[in-house]
Amino acid sequence: MGRIEAAFIELKRSGKKGFIPFITAGDPDLETTEELLVELSQEGATVIELGVPFSDPMADGPVIQRASERALRHGLGVGDILGVVASVRRRIEKPIVLFSYFNPLLQFGLKKLAEEAKAAGVDGVLVTDLSPEESGELDGELRANDLDMIFLIAPTSTDERLKLIAEHARGFIYAVSRAGVTGVQTSVSAAAEKLVNRMRQFSSLPIAVGFGISNAEQVKDVHRYADAVVIGSAIVSEIERLEGATDVAERIGDFVKELSD
Repeated sequence: MGRIEAAFIELKRSGKKGFIPFITAGDPDLETTEELLVELSQEGATVIELGVPFSDPMADGPVIQRASERALRHGLGVGDILGVVASVRRRIEKPIVLFSYFNPLLQFGLKKLAEEAKAAGVDGVLVTDLSPEESGELDGELRANDLDMIFLIAPTSTDERLKLIAEHARGFIYAVSRAGVTGVQTSVSAAAEKLVNRMRQFSSLPIAVGFGISNAEQVKDVHRYADAVVIGSAIVSEIERLEGATDVAERIGDFVKELSD
């Protein structure tokens, strides 16, 4: 049993719902990224999404775009990010999912990625711009290394598409709460609950809802119908606000504690 599956089984056994934070690797630097991974683990993350910075993040709003720009100024690549995961594995056991666009992974090499991700302690990969129809090569390499491939679903997904994703997904399914790009929103679309209920017809995997969730009230609402909530832009925005601080990880720990309690 992989770490992701075990984490959700434990959640269900304890009658709790999950919390999945997202951060961009290398923002503000790799050393802080490692400390953030430790802090988020200690503050109760079910799974941690670690974003691979990319120069053309089409699905992301300005907050995460700026985070990618800051990270890329360090000249880091996929290998550096895997190095951080390998290092932090001495300190935490929480599942880590690489959240990436396809281009950086393709440039790194798909077979090499799967093998080195497994060795580093990565548990799964989510590729925002890779459809299930085009995922065969990467999926095969990930399966060969016992890594989960996470897929996105959206309110615009047809039932046929949901069925197809159900056939390919492992670990959990990420339900996008609304159409558009990432970013903090004042409310969570009612379409998210309908989407989760539709997906339940086709898959027994846990379903996490993300895109735009930024406060404890929204978290509580999503927990009514989903297995976990994903919080990205709100955390990344707070990291940006804390630029230059010496205790970023600790203060982000306090911030997410208020969101997830």
